[in-house]
Amino acid sequence: MTSRGRTKIVMRYRTMHQRVVDELGRRIVGGEWEPGRALPVEDVLAAEIGVSRGALREAVKALVAKGMLLVRPRTGTRVLPPEQWNHLDRDVLRWQQEGDSAALLRDTGELRRIVEPEAARLAAGRARPADVAALYEALATMEVAAARPGRGGYVEADIAFHRALLDASGNRLLGSLGRAIDIALEHSFAVSTRTPGAVASSLPAHRAIVAAVEAGDPAAAAAAVLGIIDAAEREIAASPGAPPD
Repeated sequence: MTSRGRTKIVMRYRTMHQRVVDELGRRIVGGEWEPGRALPVEDVLAAEIGVSRGALREAVKALVAKGMLLVRPRTGTRVLPPEQWNHLDRDVLRWQQEGDSAALLRDTGELRRIVEPEAARLAAGRARPADVAALYEALATMEVAAARPGRGGYVEADIAFHRALLDASGNRLLGSLGRAIDIALEHSFAVSTRTPGAVASSLPAHRAIVAAVEAGDPAAAAAAVLGIIDAAEREIAASPGAPPD
């Protein structure tokens, strides 16, 4: 976390294309170019970043696909307003985590409230034996990780649990949503679990979700999920890793 409350993310790029997309995306999210403003002319921007014009063009195409840029003849390449960005895109989520961590935590909590209780209700009525087994497996991994010094692997196991819950809903769109927002969930869980006692107190609630889903009790499953979300919001507020508002 930087002194300005922004998460510092160190990236290792496999390709030049990834590096250029990341450079431009971070600048856009960071507000270097305001919505409606044209990017610098191609030659100037390519030289500034240290890449060829072809590499820059390919990166621009990637950001157009994410809803962040608009390319028009004669008017150049312009930044689109955040309302038009694909906020479920993994790169956009990562750039937001670095640029405005507090807003991403808020948005993630609100999305969870809208989605997860109903997913739990559906899971209680639709979960197959394999879905219940996946929830138990994720829960067991969480319990093992919680007992380790430093709780290594706990956040990853917690994400796997919530993905399994969305999959158990039997709604394919919800399952895809869980995989799309794993970066946002990882950020939220990483902050909330830094609060002393947060991990130990969350395990019984996760067990209650599995028990309710297995028993076919929609109300109990939804209530258990809401309890976890309520606790997470309190833990985020109290966490030593929470960004400033």
